[in-house]
Amino acid sequence: MKVYSLSQLQKLPVTLDDAWNYFATPLNLPEIIPSYLDFTMLEDHGLEKMYAGQIIQYRLRPILRIPMYWVTEITVVQEKKYFVDEQRYGPYALWHHAHFFKEIPGGVEMRDLVHYKLPLGILGKCMHAIVVRKQLQGIFEYRREVLEKKFGKISR
Repeated sequence: MKVYSLSQLQKLPVTLDDAWNYFATPLNLPEIIPSYLDFTMLEDHGLEKMYAGQIIQYRLRPILRIPMYWVTEITVVQEKKYFVDEQRYGPYALWHHAHFFKEIPGGVEMRDLVHYKLPLGILGKCMHAIVVRKQLQGIFEYRREVLEKKFGKISR
């Protein structure tokens, strides 16, 4: 079964410190997730600052309002450079999401690289073509819009 990838680049007119501090705070995650997913973090203690080995549990309803439980581990953290979250339990057969941060003139460049694989063989492949790919692209587009409203946009 195929491993899919999704990449996104966004530039924001903020300092590297501000960008890192925002994304390194797991409690900010619900702010950048579309409300139709009904994303709920299942704990709020110990989530003030991200660290390698951190486990984050949440529930969401991505398809037909069916609740799904998801457990993510922050596996790598290189302060102000990148971090990686990996699904430990949830809807994907594989989920590896790397977040990269780079200081640029006038702000910060953030790059996401997600590798993911769906379960269920040919059914998973069909679901990817019909629903999953578009939904993931929509989630990242929503995040882009929220971040531009919150921090502004680099006009270049």
